Amino acid sequence: MADRAWNVPAAGGSVLDRWPDIAAAVSSRLPEHVQAVAFHPESGQLDLRPDSPAYATQLRLITARIITTANEAVGIDTVRTVRVLAAGSAPAPRAAEPSPAATAVPEASVKTRDTASLGYRQALAAHQAAAPARRVDPGIAEAVERQTRAMRELSRRAFPEQDPDGGAALLEETRTKGRRAAEASHSRALRRAQAERA
Repeated sequence: MADRAWNVPAAGGSVLDRWPDIAAAVSSRLPEHVQAVAFHPESGQLDLRPDSPAYATQLRLITARIITTANEAVGIDTVRTVRVLAAGSAPAPRAAEPSPAATAVPEASVKTRDTASLGYRQALAAHQAAAPARRVDPGIAEAVERQTRAMRELSRRAFPEQDPDGGAALLEETRTKGRRAAEASHSRALRRAQAERA
């Protein structure tokens, strides 16, 4: 089992099977109020379900003692963490599924408009003849169009689309303006210095 790395899952099964003894070694009342639900060998996690929130709190407080006692009981360090489930959160046992023969439903023919009864077709025709045709109010359509144009314009202003070349041109224009401003400032500084010397 050790050569094939089966010892941890097997030890985890032992923890679940021997949980009443392990729980009794931790506390005499624990086996009556806490159930070992699952063991995850890949993470070393033991899932425990208490029957009340008070026992859930107690389990969280004595987690280290539970881990130590469980590992001593199976003789290998398999349990690394304990997860305390909510009270009453253990999955219910699966009910036996009924046999397919018992649940088989006789197939009924699918009804469409073409295969519907004569009364249905007459009622449908009468409804379609009496129902008013849907008309679009021109005022509403015009208002929707105006609103759509306004939203597009706002969107265009807020998020202007720039092509990559336009972005490069804008960057170059900004740099040119910066250079011109620096040159103008430099010229003013030179003139001022000359004036002060004179």
